[in-house]
Amino acid sequence: MGRISGGELVMRTLAKAGVKHVFALHGAHLETLFQSAGPSGISITDTRHEAAAGHAAEGYARAARKLGVAMITAGPGFTNVITSIANAYLDRTPVLYLAGSAALRDAQTNTLQAGIDQVAIARPICKWAHQVTVPQQLARLTAQAIRLATSGPTGPVLLDLPMDVLTATVDDAEVSIPGSITVESPPAPFPAAIHSAIEILSRASHPVIMAGAGAWQSDAGPELLKFAEATGIPVYSDFQAHGLLPSDHRLYGGTFHKMADLSAPGDRPDAVLALGVRFGLFTLGGSDVLVPRNAKLIHVEIDPKEIGLLRDVDVPIVADCRETLIALNEFAASHQWPDRRQWQKTIQDAKSARARQFEEILARTGTPIHPYQAVSTVVEQLPEETIVIGDGAESYHWLNEVIRQKQAGGYITHGFLGAVGFGLGLAIGAQLAHRDRRVLCLAGDGAVGFTIAEFDTMARHGLPIVVVIMNNRSWAASQHFQEMVSGCDRLVATRLGNAQYHEIAAGFGCHASLVTEIADLGTAIQTAFASRRPACVNVVIDVAPIPPEIGLLMRRP
Repeated sequence: MGRISGGELVMRTLAKAGVKHVFALHGAHLETLFQSAGPSGISITDTRHEAAAGHAAEGYARAARKLGVAMITAGPGFTNVITSIANAYLDRTPVLYLAGSAALRDAQTNTLQAGIDQVAIARPICKWAHQVTVPQQLARLTAQAIRLATSGPTGPVLLDLPMDVLTATVDDAEVSIPGSITVESPPAPFPAAIHSAIEILSRASHPVIMAGAGAWQSDAGPELLKFAEATGIPVYSDFQAHGLLPSDHRLYGGTFHKMADLSAPGDRPDAVLALGVRFGLFTLGGSDVLVPRNAKLIHVEIDPKEIGLLRDVDVPIVADCRETLIALNEFAASHQWPDRRQWQKTIQDAKSARARQFEEILARTGTPIHPYQAVSTVVEQLPEETIVIGDGAESYHWLNEVIRQKQAGGYITHGFLGAVGFGLGLAIGAQLAHRDRRVLCLAGDGAVGFTIAEFDTMARHGLPIVVVIMNNRSWAASQHFQEMVSGCDRLVATRLGNAQYHEIAAGFGCHASLVTEIADLGTAIQTAFASRRPACVNVVIDVAPIPPEIGLLMRRP
């Protein structure tokens, strides 16, 4: 029999699990993985920084609803990806991090890029972290890592791979790739809970559905659309679930924060079906700004620790969102539902009233460009089915006001960690997940500086991502915080210079343009997409305006 290296075992296992793309930055510890990828049918997208490799794996996982894989070398390679691991952990993104480490034989020898316990560091921010010490166990443990990452609730896992374990060879006869790697058995709800939910929703006069990230992760879009149309119940979504119900659908109300517009005493929800929602940041904690305290709450969540965490729940359902909607639809089709046209009109009127607040801003012609004007123009120029990445502490809040998606998984932005600077990495991963779709990343000037060298990654790999930079020459969220807390005359370390970001992108071989007038922005974006190259559109915007969502967050008790 032939002999196979540890690196080959890992790559063959990834291939058996359906992995096609890996994001990485080379390091000697992982050389056998790099050499084994091509023969296993796996492509490698190499980035300029490990942080971007990790974020690209996140972007791939979130856009494709599949496992993302990042390979990072030992020591600083591993520490550079910690933010990505934490981000994936808080947002339940299924990513496998393959981290190289020093050879086992070199333990306690003060050798290069060693001396830290990578597994111990990663364990609090992973579903599972483990160091493989025997080459014969690589296939089994890689399969175990994939199984844990992709089983609900999904999340990141880390395998620490010592160099001598990867380079060791074993007889083919000694090892085998597991035949069953992923688990395809999502938990279904109890029938009694479904009956209780149907009863509450039938009696409610102002019910709403809140579709969270769990609804997107369970691929519940078709079932959600069917249930909403059968019952006439309006739908709101958080950002990862945006597009599960098309933005132009008559029953779509907007992002969660727009539920605050239903503020009149007789216009507030009296029943809420929360699908895959984790109450906290995006629901304004346990406050009643979005969900009234007296509203009946049906909470569907795959993780029982989320149910009742911040809100009392009338009907708790620990189950997969898609399976729950399938069960609900069995009753909905034959059930007699109330006429909810007036309630639907109330929600559509609230959307229209919110849009009218910005009409005067859209009519502006002066400089600098108002950020609402900028994001409105960006959205108007998006080709059909564009995947949009939102990055930046304030930029994505402006984008939330106007974003429109007809397809799920098409809007990817900040989660619970609030990790500014991940946008270029996410965009790279999303583009690799959907080569046939256009990708636009909207980022603040502060955020884009974190990984600006990734314009080189886009150029080298032929990824025609359009990056629109909202350039207000400031860490705007921090500046506005200082102005409110310390005073406008006490700004410290929150201003940025007038960097020519488009020229930096051009230096890496990308299409580039500078926009200072709102009249020129639409043409600049059209030209950027038409170039079929990576592109940077540097838009000079006004730093003074504060997104409405920021003001809403300040109302949180």
